[in-house]
Amino acid sequence: MDTNESNYIEKPAFLPHYGGFWIRVCAYLFDLLVIAALNGLLIYPVFRLSGLEMGSGMFSSVNIATAAVFFAYFVLMTKFFGQTLGKMIFGLRVVAKDGERPGWITVLIRELAGRYIYTSITFFGLPFLAVLYVAAAFTPKKQAVHDLFADTTVVHERTVVKAETVKV
Repeated sequence: MDTNESNYIEKPAFLPHYGGFWIRVCAYLFDLLVIAALNGLLIYPVFRLSGLEMGSGMFSSVNIATAAVFFAYFVLMTKFFGQTLGKMIFGLRVVAKDGERPGWITVLIRELAGRYIYTSITFFGLPFLAVLYVAAAFTPKKQAVHDLFADTTVVHERTVVKAETVKV
């Protein structure tokens, strides 16, 4: 009996279908609409009704509250659901390097540190470092800078890509 041929079974290998740059941009823009709605329904009315000063500075209480909503939305949705509402609509999910839902530390690094870096430097009121999102268009796993920091990636939930067959 020839051992070289009988020990191998060909089995197709499937790879994750990574979420590319443009679909992630669309999901992010939808998330920004959700956050704007949350701020418009919760934060601004509370400040107006309570008579709290709205302020106009970077560290005004209303700006701090809206920033808290922004970061809390991304952190909590990613931790508890593995995706934000924008990602849900477009069928995307954030996964850790092992393919599972990311843990607290991973989510905090990805969402807090990553989003802070993107929004920290502004140029004429626009986030200058947001151009770093473009990295998702050029990396093999379609990872943006915050994904690289946290060792996560964004995948399509319902599709996979067939790779070459492997011998088992």
